[in-house]
Amino acid sequence: MSEAGELRVIPVRGLPEIEADASLGTLIAEHTELGAGDLVVISQKVVSKAEGRVRRLSSVIPGSKAKKLATKLGKEVALVELILQESVKVLRAEHGVLITETHHGFVCANAGIDSSNLPDDDTVCLLPIDPDASARVIRSELTAALAGKPGVGLAGHSARSASAESHPRLPKTAVVIADSFGRAWRLGQSEVAIGCAGLMPLDDLRGRRDAHGQELKATVIAVADEAAGAADLARGKDSRIPAVIIRGLSRFVSTENGPGAASICRPRGEDLFR
Repeated sequence: MSEAGELRVIPVRGLPEIEADASLGTLIAEHTELGAGDLVVISQKVVSKAEGRVRRLSSVIPGSKAKKLATKLGKEVALVELILQESVKVLRAEHGVLITETHHGFVCANAGIDSSNLPDDDTVCLLPIDPDASARVIRSELTAALAGKPGVGLAGHSARSASAESHPRLPKTAVVIADSFGRAWRLGQSEVAIGCAGLMPLDDLRGRRDAHGQELKATVIAVADEAAGAADLARGKDSRIPAVIIRGLSRFVSTENGPGAASICRPRGEDLFR
């Protein structure tokens, strides 16, 4: 692996309000210039919007468990019902906080369900069903859009067929889908990668030597998470900028889609807190 160097973080400006069935990769390619090794970091919220993962609270019918938890926590009962539907297990329900393990294996507050940056007060946004699959689709859309640009690669390929693997002359790009998670040991929220494609999500340094020749025995860098955090600093929560380009991480970008962000979740057998 090559040495770290300078990073450039570039907001993608001018994207329209994202609606259901939008082709995010196509829209992003239309509003920016992508080069080889670029990483596109996209807000989970717009991915969920494009995939129709928005629900009206008024349409939710709460069950008895949701009613009991909502009373205990002082939460909206319809929201609690959706949280339970999106979770495999409730881990904590105290002090108005509901921490669950989602179907994806994420441990987070409210199963990742969020009501910010939505035009209707009655609506909430759920996480994508399979964020890694979402990242792969967006990456294919980006590749297809690049294939259709004059002077870039081969024109005329659909998003399904135009992939970095099948068209190596196209610029290799990667995609990360990012969301805000709390941290058990620290205050504040930080962006993490919930989906990725074309990016090595972890850089395992174990077995290498540090600057003084000592063997590294525990160092595994969360590349995808750190990229998600860098992108968030460049776009802000109220900027209406849902996508950011990061340049300088090409050493982690690959032709293959890779293992995805699912590989970042700590195996339960190694989890000392459950």
